[in-house]
Amino acid sequence: MVTVSITTFPQVVLSQVKPFVEAVKREAKEEACVDVEVGPVAFVYEYQPTKSNYIYGDTHSVGITFECELKSGSYPKLPQKPDPKQTDVKWIPISELHLIQLYPEINQDIVDYYNGNKYRNYVEEQEIQQKQLR
Repeated sequence: MVTVSITTFPQVVLSQVKPFVEAVKREAKEEACVDVEVGPVAFVYEYQPTKSNYIYGDTHSVGITFECELKSGSYPKLPQKPDPKQTDVKWIPISELHLIQLYPEINQDIVDYYNGNKYRNYVEEQEIQQKQLR
């Protein structure tokens, strides 16, 4: 048996109309036990099943990633009742981002954003898959 570790950001499913920033703060608290300052939108990720050969199922989804900073005195840890597939919580330094498998695979985009370089702020899954085939 092979175990693969994939890192994801805390994910919000909006079931009622709530401000995104409040939802981001809530999910960071629920999934990583941290308080964060929420900054601007950094990335928008879109998965379109028909354009990506249904590799992640048949549900169209859009993810919005915000720039966040840990508030002073806040340290990430696994919550007492984590999501069933959640195995760990880490706040990874930018310098170590290349060492992990991130979903969606926007590691270099995050580094470029952080460094003030040109980056893709709108990412479609099929672009990621095409890039991997090259």
